[in-house]
Amino acid sequence: MKELTRYLATAILLAGAFGACQPASAQGDGETNRQVLVAAKDGDQQSLLAALQRGGAVDAMNRIGDTALITACKKGDVAMARTLIEHGANVQHASAPGVTPLMAAAYGGFDEIVALLLAHGADPLATDRVGKTAMEYAAGQGQSRVVSQLLDAGIDVNRTYKNDLTALMWAAGYDRADTAQLLLARGANPSLKDNRGMTAKDIAVQTKSARVASLLSAG
Repeated sequence: MKELTRYLATAILLAGAFGACQPASAQGDGETNRQVLVAAKDGDQQSLLAALQRGGAVDAMNRIGDTALITACKKGDVAMARTLIEHGANVQHASAPGVTPLMAAAYGGFDEIVALLLAHGADPLATDRVGKTAMEYAAGQGQSRVVSQLLDAGIDVNRTYKNDLTALMWAAGYDRADTAQLLLARGANPSLKDNRGMTAKDIAVQTKSARVASLLSAG
C-alpha cells in the first residue's frame, strides 16, 4: 500500500502553474486562455464568461494539463463546474497524470459535482496513469456519498482494479470504516483476495486500520 499512499498524496494535489498555459484547441490565444484558467482558479464567474466571450478556449490547459473544469472539480466549485460544462467543457479531459474531472471531484468528496459530471457522460471507469479510477480515489479517501453515487451509476461493488484490489480493500487500507460499512451493506465480498492473496481484513490488519479490522472481524 506504500506506493498507493504516495500516489494518493501527490497526484490529485498537483497544482501546476497557471501561467504558461497552452490551448487545448485552435480556439483562443495564450492570454485569453490564461484568463479562463485564472478565473476558474479564483471562482470568478464574471471573468470566466468575459474570457470565453473574447475567444478563450473552454478546455485551455495549464502546463500539467489541468483544464478549468479540472480546477473547479479540485476546488469543489459547483457553480463554476456547471458553467464550464454548459459552455462545452470536455468532462473526459484528463490532466498529464491522467486525472479526470470525475476523479478530482471523487477524491474531494464533492458529490454534487460528481452527479453533474455523471449526468453529462463522464466515464466512471476511466483510469489515470497508474491505473486508478474515481472509485478507488473515493473509497481510499472515505468519500462514502461518492462511493454510493458510483455504485448507483452501475459499478459492480466487487469490481477488481489494479493489483486485484476492490473498493472494500481500498477503504480497509485507509481505515475508512464508514465507507467499508457502506460497501458491505451494498454487497461487497470481504473474502475476495488481491494479487498478494490478501483479503480486505488482512490489509486492514497490515496497515493498522483498527476500525475496519474490527468491523470485518465482527462480520
